[in-house]
Amino acid sequence: MDDHGRCLGLPPLERLEIRPHPLMKPKSSPRRFGMAIRVKPERFEEYKKIHAAVWPGVLMRITASKITNYSIFHLNGWLFSYFEYWGDDFEADMKLMAADVETRRWWDHTEPMQVPLPSRVPGEWWSRMEEVFHLD
Repeated sequence: MDDHGRCLGLPPLERLEIRPHPLMKPKSSPRRFGMAIRVKPERFEEYKKIHAAVWPGVLMRITASKITNYSIFHLNGWLFSYFEYWGDDFEADMKLMAADVETRRWWDHTEPMQVPLPSRVPGEWWSRMEEVFHLD
């Protein structure tokens, strides 16, 4: 049992609640995105393999598009992506991403491995999902 230094004659530790100073908080919160698409079962291992070594130019474009905390998950043929967008104009940043030559090459490589949802919005490849719960 830890006596927190009392055997050395030290006063008991007082546990302080630590909260960040209001001026240290970010000025804005990110927009959170969840997206879904199917992956062709016969292409899933290849999909995992290429995502273990995403091309540096693609990663730089994602970062330049103000996207952070980006993950892709898999379950039973479904891919779910999550990311946070910190910019002010998502559509403009996505147009810049779509215009990037390296990113277009990456998509040309990955899109044949995927099956978009029939219910997707025109112009979308991955379908945006509705956020139904969030806890910071």
